[in-house]
Amino acid sequence: MTAERAAAPARVALVTGASGGIGAAAARALARQGRRPALTYLHRKEEAEALAAEIDGRAYELDLTDRPSVARCLRRIADEMGPIEILVLNAGAIRDGLLPFLAERDWDEILDVNLSSAYRVTREVVRGMLARRWGRIVAVASASGRIGQVGQTHYSAAKGGLIAFVKALAREVAPRGVTVNAVAPGFVATEMLAQLPSDKLAEYLRGVPMGRVGDAEEVGEVIAFLASEAASYVTGQTLSVDGGLVML
Repeated sequence: MTAERAAAPARVALVTGASGGIGAAAARALARQGRRPALTYLHRKEEAEALAAEIDGRAYELDLTDRPSVARCLRRIADEMGPIEILVLNAGAIRDGLLPFLAERDWDEILDVNLSSAYRVTREVVRGMLARRWGRIVAVASASGRIGQVGQTHYSAAKGGLIAFVKALAREVAPRGVTVNAVAPGFVATEMLAQLPSDKLAEYLRGVPMGRVGDAEEVGEVIAFLASEAASYVTGQTLSVDGGLVML
């Protein structure tokens, strides 16, 4: 552990969708910095609670599409752990489908989970950050939000909107010491990627100069950097963690 990490204050870091994949990797990286992770989950209670025990954090069930539940959960976290000073907006969902055959309910759900939920959580948390004049917000976007992807008009729209959300919010809160950034992962070894047929993945990897899939830990470390004191002059940015991806 580096001296910088050892000296990091024990700030509460909320990671949404933290029961596996990039969320879990980010939570572990933040814990190594000396942060106190609060992990939210919806479906994978055992995994989230096991991770919380591993990194001395706490796990909370939360449906991000339910506004009253969001407010209640965030109040509970603040009461039990202290003010949330680091927010990682990681929770997301994917359901591919070509636009001519895309059901409106699928469009609504993907936009809600991937974009509108960021508004709900951030609105509740950022007020305290502004009052304390310190805060870090990191949103997990996607290469699809930068480039677009066939079968993902709704997902690409949501993630592209998340990138724009980050840019606008960063300008609003910068004068009071709060930074807002995004990471845009490419092909990362998660359960979501595991659903992709191997021949399709091989096709996509031809657009990745590094020629391989990334690890969730590689994304988690970038998130932890953006949440650190070392990133105090970085805001409104989207850092691509994609092996040099040039196309989809």
